Amino acid sequence: MHEFSIVQSLLALIEDYARENGAKEVSKVVVQVGVLSGVEPHLLKTAFDTFKEGTVAETAELVMEIEPLRIKCLDCGEEAQKEELNALCPSCGSVNTQVVGGEDLLLKSLEMEC
Repeated sequence: MHEFSIVQSLLALIEDYARENGAKEVSKVVVQVGVLSGVEPHLLKTAFDTFKEGTVAETAELVMEIEPLRIKCLDCGEEAQKEELNALCPSCGSVNTQVVGGEDLLLKSLEMEC
């Protein structure tokens, strides 16, 4: 489960931001999880809840915003958000597309008590 190593890196980032801002506690962590990021949201939550103990984020709520797949068709120029995990253009049916969203895992925001 690579979610454990992801959470360890996330908690290190949270600790750094808290230290830089003189925060005593982090109460909320918001992350954006792309559907193609390779991260399983329920495993990420389990790992976060396990590893946050004893950190500045011990009482923090983890909020995950799931980012859908977004593609751009290089033939017709259409940009579309997709529910299905395929690269077909919904407008013209072309497979000549480029993924423009849904691949990232981002730390979006923190709520801290200073």
